[in-house]
Amino acid sequence: MRDPGLSAAIQAVGGVSELARRVGISQPSVSNWDKVPAERVLVVEDATGVPRVRLRPDLYREQPPANVDEVDLARAQEYALLSALLARAPGTELLARIARIGGDASPLGVAHIALAEAAARVKTDAIEREYFDLFIGLGRGELLPYGSYYLTGFLNERPLARLRDDLAAFGVERVEGNCEPEDHAATLCEIMAGLVAGRFPAPDGAERRLFDKHMAPWIGRFFADLERAQSAGFYRHVGTLGRVFVEIETEAFALPG
Repeated sequence: MRDPGLSAAIQAVGGVSELARRVGISQPSVSNWDKVPAERVLVVEDATGVPRVRLRPDLYREQPPANVDEVDLARAQEYALLSALLARAPGTELLARIARIGGDASPLGVAHIALAEAAARVKTDAIEREYFDLFIGLGRGELLPYGSYYLTGFLNERPLARLRDDLAAFGVERVEGNCEPEDHAATLCEIMAGLVAGRFPAPDGAERRLFDKHMAPWIGRFFADLERAQSAGFYRHVGTLGRVFVEIETEAFALPG
């Protein structure tokens, strides 16, 4: 039986086939869902307009957990934004929200302003082509946003196996129908968003361990490559935001805890 959130998403776009098309996966994969997979929530929200708190109320709450402070909530929002932009090309609604982001004179604030200005200018058909050239391509995209590739030069290598071991210890499981390895940058950012915001129950130290062991060794280089990528226009600003944010996170995790 379908979860109410998934049913709402299907109804919003007029059927399973249309939802699959907008999300960028096969119709049988969506047909096999009983609820929206955790790593697909932000993509489905963008594709359908159904808010995440309705899609997966078990993961997203109207009010954050009482023990999560404002700094962590802001961090979780950064990770969630990066995850959504790396998972698929943003649609009209997400671009409109990004265009309203403000900033200040700090490096992160400047990155926010540049991304907002780019979101206000870009057209959805152009950004879809850009995303395709960067991450999909004819055979392969210009960039491969996977930890195993950055650390070993190959996909599905030992770094992915180690990540899966740690995710199992954290209680984070792979969802059926998800074809991407867990070391995809979008998936890692989505998991970090959940850990930071207290949405995923996990042992103490899980957030630091995930970042230090499975993200810090490579993801900053990936964002720097995205800044310089030949196919990047809008996504050049995503690369800048990601690189600056990862630098801030690296410095913060290096402080005595």
